[in-house]
Amino acid sequence: MVRPLAQTELRSILNVEESQAKPEQNTDHSIELVQILKPDGTVKDGTRLPELSDDTLLVAYKNMQLVRALDDKLVSLQRQGRLGTYVSCAGQEASQVGAVMALAKGKDWIFPMYRDMGMIVQAGVSIGDLVNRMLGNAEDIAKGRDLPNLFAWREKKIVSFAAPIASQVPLAVGFAMAARSKKDDLVTITSFGDGATSSSEFHVAMNFAGVYKSPTVFVCENNQYAISVPVAKQTASKTLALKAHAYGFEGVLVDGNDLFAVYSEMKRAVEKARSGCGPTLVECLTYRLAAHSTADDWKRYRESDEVKEWTAKDPNTRLRKYLQETRKAWSDEKEESMKKEIDSVVGQAIVNSEKIPPPPVETLFEDVFKEMPAALKSSLREIASE
Repeated sequence: MVRPLAQTELRSILNVEESQAKPEQNTDHSIELVQILKPDGTVKDGTRLPELSDDTLLVAYKNMQLVRALDDKLVSLQRQGRLGTYVSCAGQEASQVGAVMALAKGKDWIFPMYRDMGMIVQAGVSIGDLVNRMLGNAEDIAKGRDLPNLFAWREKKIVSFAAPIASQVPLAVGFAMAARSKKDDLVTITSFGDGATSSSEFHVAMNFAGVYKSPTVFVCENNQYAISVPVAKQTASKTLALKAHAYGFEGVLVDGNDLFAVYSEMKRAVEKARSGCGPTLVECLTYRLAAHSTADDWKRYRESDEVKEWTAKDPNTRLRKYLQETRKAWSDEKEESMKKEIDSVVGQAIVNSEKIPPPPVETLFEDVFKEMPAALKSSLREIASE
């Protein structure tokens, strides 16, 4: 991996004087951090606590734990050579599950990024189907044509996307605008990392959405690093949520490890978009506990103490403490039983998926053209005769 440049090295290369590198700030663009559930699982602001039933919260919590368990298992499979490069989502479960909880099921569309397995599970995709997608076998809905972490389930209203960062963001805005022109009462959400806010696709989409009041909610999962580059080295903006103001709409900053804060602000943003009042940028302040991907070594660019500090803010542990100590809706016995069930579900899904062969070679020629050209027909006949 290429070593990240220090600030002094960057200034030298760019020929930037020290006085230029740190201009005096004469304005205070502050955005309040919305936090409802503190890291210790206690309620910080009861007036903001959303009305969610025990059943709803327990489904969310179980999905968060399911995602974490599957995430751990997939990393292990990659290390054993049984899976291609994998992108972990550990530590970001509350941002992902909380965002999808705010959507109208069966109506609103999701334009995710490659780290959003929590969104996929909360949207209702089965673990078996998800593992088939990861392994790219014959029952993979994408027929093995995409990288493992590229998700698409049309029946769940999850739209296919490409690996380059923020490539899905303009698509979410365009889709929402097309739906509005057809009088479809839907909202789109699109998620991306902090690094994506430095891309041209992000700014084009934000500007278009602001001008035309697209019914879109932008979800920035600020996990502190664009691979190895920390947020402070890629933007001078005090927060990423602040960037929305330049495009004429609201930006909010939430504790991304607090399921309640994410859900509450996402719910408000979705309702606002649906009512015709335009888009919102929701910045979820979170952290990826693992490396950027299984091809990455996080020890090269961040300290162990920093990881430990954020581990203490684990979104799953936080919600469990609230459910068990404040809500009295959970217990150690239920936790143990749930973990056994999750291990069984994940383990069986992997066993089943690994028994399924790769997609037939003929599928290479399917879903490309409405009418197969003569050249492809010839190639298909040649393969079939071998």
